[in-house]
Amino acid sequence: MPLKRATSAATYKHTRHRSQAGEDPVLIFGMHAAEAALLNPDRVIKSAVMTENAARKLAEPLRRRGLEPDKTTPRNLDRQLGADTVHQGVLLECGPLPEPSMEDLVAASTEGRPLLLLDQVTDPHNVGAILRSGAVFGCGGLIMTQRHSPPLSGVLAKSASGGLEHVPVHLATNLARTITALKTDGVLTIGLDGSAPALLHESLPQGQPIAIVIGAEGKGLRQLTIETCDMLCRIETPGALASLNVSNAAAIALHLIALNRTP
Repeated sequence: MPLKRATSAATYKHTRHRSQAGEDPVLIFGMHAAEAALLNPDRVIKSAVMTENAARKLAEPLRRRGLEPDKTTPRNLDRQLGADTVHQGVLLECGPLPEPSMEDLVAASTEGRPLLLLDQVTDPHNVGAILRSGAVFGCGGLIMTQRHSPPLSGVLAKSASGGLEHVPVHLATNLARTITALKTDGVLTIGLDGSAPALLHESLPQGQPIAIVIGAEGKGLRQLTIETCDMLCRIETPGALASLNVSNAAAIALHLIALNRTP
């Protein structure tokens, strides 16, 4: 199918660049997430608190930023973040990243970088893992709803292991309308559904922008989302268990798309 021209700026006027999650501070902890944030020129670092060991391991990213972190102890961070938080001795307070416009995401998809859309996936561990896979497989962007989505901070950033700094995240007011807009711009929207008759690896087209739509654990895709997608596909699962964790499904879908676009 030939690509249609990008929709006008007026169509996407509500999706221009803006800061993610308003102006609330973003807390980033964990070694990989903190290192990626320090190395991301778009990420504003407001403060850095680290143990001596963590500061030593992050010496080069800190030097590039010209930052001298406040020293602390693991016990103090446990008190601040909770004893169950795996902070690895580092805590950054940051500003939110600029949010990509829909035009940016459509442009990325036309360059062969697939988009991921999440239909009310609320577990920050799952969304973080999806962002990590997206960074590995060259995802052009992640679209979530403004409501029923986890904050782009804390546990999500830690689970993403740096992926939050590499995969642009757009927060949509209405997922069905966003899917419709993508379709208008020539992006093929494929909903993952375990009961769909079509197999994903047999249904991927060559040379067309693709967006994969994934539903929440247990509930799956909402009915309106199902009705709005261009098509529904399933991932072949010939083993004893027929279902996949949502983050695993995203990783497999991105890998299949990467294989399909490789000459």
